Amino acid sequence: MSLLKAENIHKRYGKEEVLKGVSLELERGETMVVIGPSGTGKSTFLRCINQLTQPDKGRVWLDGVEVTHPKSSINKLRAQMGFVFQDFNLFSHLNTLRNVSIGLIKVKGMRKEDARKLAMKELERVGLDDKIDSYPAQLSGGQQQRVSIARALAMEPKLILFDEPTSALDPELIGEVLEVMINLAKDGMTMLVVTHEMGFARAVADEIVFMEHGVIVEQGSPQQMFSAPKHPRTGEFLNKITELYGETE
Repeated sequence: MSLLKAENIHKRYGKEEVLKGVSLELERGETMVVIGPSGTGKSTFLRCINQLTQPDKGRVWLDGVEVTHPKSSINKLRAQMGFVFQDFNLFSHLNTLRNVSIGLIKVKGMRKEDARKLAMKELERVGLDDKIDSYPAQLSGGQQQRVSIARALAMEPKLILFDEPTSALDPELIGEVLEVMINLAKDGMTMLVVTHEMGFARAVADEIVFMEHGVIVEQGSPQQMFSAPKHPRTGEFLNKITELYGETE
């Protein structure tokens, strides 16, 4: 049984149909990378998976439990799906340690000391155990994003959703975030990643999904997608995006 299954997801904003029946399955321990032009529904799809955005039609299952069922405990299910946003979403008035531990206390009901220990462990994992007393404004963009990843990891999720996690970063800071994500993939974390980083996709993804105009145009292994895409538009997009963003790994 797939860890994540999305079936026939539709979403419309007014007259604009953003998602037109997107379906995919992600196995436990796999990394799936979603690519495609801006405005094609990639971020909306991620938000539909954890119900930050309600799909108009379609169903989502996490580890066999239907996330979209009206009687599902969405907060409990959402706690099992980490979400790393492109703009960090840290609490500006909390230091690094508190940003990571607060969810453990408020959502999981952990004791403060236990939450602190787990937060320290995850901050060490992303290389920021020396920044526990720093506030977001005192950190670089790359450091802030690593705090966001540590916060997601601390909840011990079954799956982490990444929404263009490097798009808000200066070029010299992208590598430190991708290194953390590469290590997570090697450790077997299940990840669904929307990104323009083709080097990361080529090196880490088990499967790449190309979306355009609210539908999946093509999906396959990195080798197949980069070397012999079946759809001409896939090859055109990959060539263009690789030229534009390079192949940072």
